[in-house]
Amino acid sequence: MDNLAARLSCRTEHEPLHPLISQKIRWQPDLSFRPFNYTAAPIIENMGSTVGTSSVVKPSPTAFVGAPMEKSSKASLIKELVALGLLKAVAAPFERVKLLLQNQKVIIKSGRLHKPYNGILHCFATTIRNEGIFSLWRGYTAMTTGHVSATVIRFGIFQYTKILDDTQWSYTRVVVSSYVASAATQFLVYPFLYAATRMATDVKTTGSNTGDRQFNGMIDVFRKTLKSDGIFGLYRGFNITLGELVTMGVLSKGLNPWKQHYSYILRNNFLSRHMVELGFWISGNMATYPLDTVSRRMMMTSGSGTVKYKSTVHAIGQIMKTEGVKTFYNGAGAEILACAANRATLLLMIYVADVIRAAKEK
Repeated sequence: MDNLAARLSCRTEHEPLHPLISQKIRWQPDLSFRPFNYTAAPIIENMGSTVGTSSVVKPSPTAFVGAPMEKSSKASLIKELVALGLLKAVAAPFERVKLLLQNQKVIIKSGRLHKPYNGILHCFATTIRNEGIFSLWRGYTAMTTGHVSATVIRFGIFQYTKILDDTQWSYTRVVVSSYVASAATQFLVYPFLYAATRMATDVKTTGSNTGDRQFNGMIDVFRKTLKSDGIFGLYRGFNITLGELVTMGVLSKGLNPWKQHYSYILRNNFLSRHMVELGFWISGNMATYPLDTVSRRMMMTSGSGTVKYKSTVHAIGQIMKTEGVKTFYNGAGAEILACAANRATLLLMIYVADVIRAAKEK
């Protein structure tokens, strides 16, 4: 109890006891299917903190952050899951367009697409014309199931670590444990990400009389993949996603001091501060985007008659040889738009929450 009181004293010494929602939110649900975002460091920093204090705060593993302090309650977990579902719903159309552009070469080889898309707008228009506007959310259920599962797992890890006496944890142990927890979470939710990718890239054939799809839903994806490739088919591309996770961790460590510096300078300018946060977020995504492309391409080989890659290195070599380096960034524009849409929705949610809170206090 004394330790808890000391921590609370340290926390409240430099900030209000009951900060606004916009001050308390310290998490950012991942924008896309990209696995490393599950355990990304918080991008909305606490506006009440000050620089140059003498308080000492123990470093937290990145797998255990990404959550507000009140996340220990189940009620706040439910609120986070609802907010996550809303954010994913807003980003889902951009996500599907991104995946279609990212994997259009494979879709063409499979015979389900006759010619490549000419850009983001053309992909949107073609998809809506051939499949209907609601098809933009195809794969949303599998995607959200994976993200919700990851959030619940992180909540369980967070609850468990609260009962541990981690005062003797070295920095190395903290870092290693965070990556182990991140990898374990990634392993558990990866089949849902695989199913989301296969459903999002399952273009409705326009040349046939029936216009049938390859998959009829998430369960059908699992059933057909297990039948043709076994359990390993659900984990194609998993190795490169672990490399993506490590790369993003290294980049975050290098970019976070700069991000915190500019966030502090703009601490009194709410909109500018979030624009800076968005810029750093997009920069991190673009830096690791080629790895994400390789992961998606390897997912697309499960259960299909198209090119089979012997390994991650072979996949990278083949894509570079047959399609060029530019292919690794196909769909990057849609990813950036998804980031912007997600951030705008988050800011709107913060604003509405603050308005409701202010109304209740009157």
